[in-house]
Amino acid sequence: MEQKNKGLDISAKSFITAIAIIFALMVVTYVLTFLIPGGEYARTVDAEGHTVIDTAAGFKEVQGGLPFWKWLLSPFLVLGAEGSGTLIAVLIFLLVIGGIFNALAVSGLMNYMLDRLVARFGAVRDKLMAVLVFFFMAMGSLVGSFEEVIPLVPIVVSLAIGLGWDAVTGVAMSLLAVGCGFAAGVANPFTIGVAQTLAGLPMFSGIWLRLLSFVCIYFLLIGFLRLYVRKLPGGASVPAAAKTHVADPKMDRGLKLFAIILGAGILLVISSGFLPFLRDFTMIIVAVMFLAAGIAATLASGMSLKELAAAFGKGLVTIAPSILMILMASSIKYIMTEGKLLDSLIHAAVGAAGSLSKPLLILFIYLICLVMNFFISSGSAKAFLLIPLIIPIAQIFGVSPQLCIVAFAFGDGFSNVFYPTNAGLLIALGLADVGYGKWAKFSWKFQALNLVLTAGLLLFGLAVGY
Repeated sequence: MEQKNKGLDISAKSFITAIAIIFALMVVTYVLTFLIPGGEYARTVDAEGHTVIDTAAGFKEVQGGLPFWKWLLSPFLVLGAEGSGTLIAVLIFLLVIGGIFNALAVSGLMNYMLDRLVARFGAVRDKLMAVLVFFFMAMGSLVGSFEEVIPLVPIVVSLAIGLGWDAVTGVAMSLLAVGCGFAAGVANPFTIGVAQTLAGLPMFSGIWLRLLSFVCIYFLLIGFLRLYVRKLPGGASVPAAAKTHVADPKMDRGLKLFAIILGAGILLVISSGFLPFLRDFTMIIVAVMFLAAGIAATLASGMSLKELAAAFGKGLVTIAPSILMILMASSIKYIMTEGKLLDSLIHAAVGAAGSLSKPLLILFIYLICLVMNFFISSGSAKAFLLIPLIIPIAQIFGVSPQLCIVAFAFGDGFSNVFYPTNAGLLIALGLADVGYGKWAKFSWKFQALNLVLTAGLLLFGLAVGY
């Protein structure tokens, strides 16, 4: 237990790098609000109370630009903008994770758990990788989990390091995998479900192409990861530490409680795929269950209530700077919306789509969704914005709505684990102590390969009349 007193530690260098990148993007976005003429679509409220674009009323040019003070204060003004409830929930979620994760680390329970896992699976780590990637992909694809799996990312990262790999491998096996599953969207309620409803299609219909996509993307990710880990120092050999675990009854009791309570939370998240009323509360469920699991486990393993409170408080302080990073990333959409830039970009993209051939049109729809995901990370919010515009154009030029939905899901999901404007990615990288630059250097190669694969799947779908 030599690491018993080592708690949560987020690299200052990683934090400063991420802040610098996001600040540069804020500046560029602000400048664009003055260079591109402002515009806005008329909006209306549908039968279920959702705000959607009113295609009948159309688009009009308006005065663009943004006062400097609004740009300067945008990371704080975004807290009062439309949809800020989700952002505030993410920030609270982040603080809970930071506090509990630090308590688990300081108590020694995290290190003990990892010793057990390495001892159990060290000799079959390639199989463990395949199982973990499938689990996380399924969580993203079947129930639309993304932020909800963040508490598991630092655990998988530590496990990857214990198995002789590195932190990047751990982030890839967990967060990259869940992002891939989210994009494959076999039964993702937040992208496929919402988009198909808006397009007037039966929910989760046309599943065969999305299942095929899931399988193809899974094998691409597994192949990419196995090539990567074999290039790491010692990546081809089983770690010697796999046989050194010594059992501790108190720690075992704490682990059992942690697994039972957190497992119940994961089951509730999975149940949201069948119980729609739970879908709006999955992040809250995970936060509460992770908090309960951490408190119960650390107390059962021998930590006093006073020690737990101190460790939890230190975790909050350590993770708190990440709040600024997330607010800055969220402000980019706010700047575009307030500067009347967002609708202008969408209008220009939709106008360009009409002059393309069918193959180019479906790929262009994919591109539109990829670009918009940089500014709007929420899949359901993007669906309400884009689907009412994309579907009519696609139908006019003979591209099926079903294929457009797949293109939308692809454009929404994969880049969630690449764009520095995604709050979930920033939280996970901070907890894993992986700098954004290091992550981008690793993941751009997979993103490029995956772009080719998914573009091919869309063209295949077009060719077979999907």
